[in-house]
Amino acid sequence: MGESERDTARTVVQTYVPAYQRDQWDEHAEQLGMSRSEFVRSMVQAGRRGFGAEGPEPEHGAGDTASQESLDDQVCEALAASAPLSWEELLAAVTGDIESRLETTLQRLQENNELRYSGRQGGYVLEDGESA
Repeated sequence: MGESERDTARTVVQTYVPAYQRDQWDEHAEQLGMSRSEFVRSMVQAGRRGFGAEGPEPEHGAGDTASQESLDDQVCEALAASAPLSWEELLAAVTGDIESRLETTLQRLQENNELRYSGRQGGYVLEDGESA
């Protein structure tokens, strides 16, 4: 989708959070050299990706770095907590327990009848998207 096909006009989004949380966001934003708005926008986009939300791809040079900044933060936090770390230790720190998370997600999706395991097809399939 090209830039001309998207509405890129800026708009105000307002939310209310406890003062301590706003202060934490401000501190973290300052550490990253960002404004509060940039920080919140980046964290929301990174969180959406974490939940599987797919947004439009940024235009070349658009500077959408939320995902990279999130990974940068995770690496720095892991190293600050326990340096030095090997490649394997860093990988474990940034991926967490992905196998358990995947298993839990698959179980929930099966319980909700959104997907199932098909031995005939050799893997998981969406309930509404299975081919014969």
